[in-house]
Amino acid sequence: MREVFHHSLEDVQGRLVEIAELVTIAIDKATQAFGTSDVSLAEEVIEADAIIDEKAIALDELAIEILARQQPVARDLRIVVSALRISASLERMGDIAEHIAQLTRMRFPERAIPKGLKGTFTRMGGLDVEVSRQLTELLRTQDLEIADRIRNADDEIDELHVSVFEKVLSDSWQGEAAATVDATLASRYHERFADHAVSISKKVIYLATGDWTPDTDDTFVVPGGAQA
Repeated sequence: MREVFHHSLEDVQGRLVEIAELVTIAIDKATQAFGTSDVSLAEEVIEADAIIDEKAIALDELAIEILARQQPVARDLRIVVSALRISASLERMGDIAEHIAQLTRMRFPERAIPKGLKGTFTRMGGLDVEVSRQLTELLRTQDLEIADRIRNADDEIDELHVSVFEKVLSDSWQGEAAATVDATLASRYHERFADHAVSISKKVIYLATGDWTPDTDDTFVVPGGAQA
């Protein structure tokens, strides 16, 4: 019975890695589509999000079945509960990739990236893709050094996010209302994608070390000190 239980836990880990791999493909395609106005690529991301949702639901059902049948305790219980929370974050990351793709489709044939911000969004997109790849490896290996790299990339994304707000709020900004909305939404999507990766990495650290750092990523400080 114990062997079956541990096999089930390995299945949970494998499914988390699989979903993370799909999320990485999604954010890679979404950022490419956003940067090049490739509506066909954007459509691929939008359609594939249903697969991520289905796999997340299947993983949740497996985790609930383990809880009901095996009644795990101590660390085993934390693993299963954490898997449910990680699955939810991965599903949300897939949704964010879809949102970026939807911006591309909505503005087609025009470019979704407002003039003057292409370099910023290219860097943000590249960082999100790298964060997702690193997160997949973290879930596969539990190498905690990877968590530090995810946090460092998230810090840079946060700085770029602030720079977008400073740009659209500056007196020199000449973008129309639609461009301002696009820039604000896209920047927020990129920033939140990385935040979810950091949140997942904290859960992996907790499972490995028993140390828990509360999530503080739901509060965004905009220029001027206001919070949102």
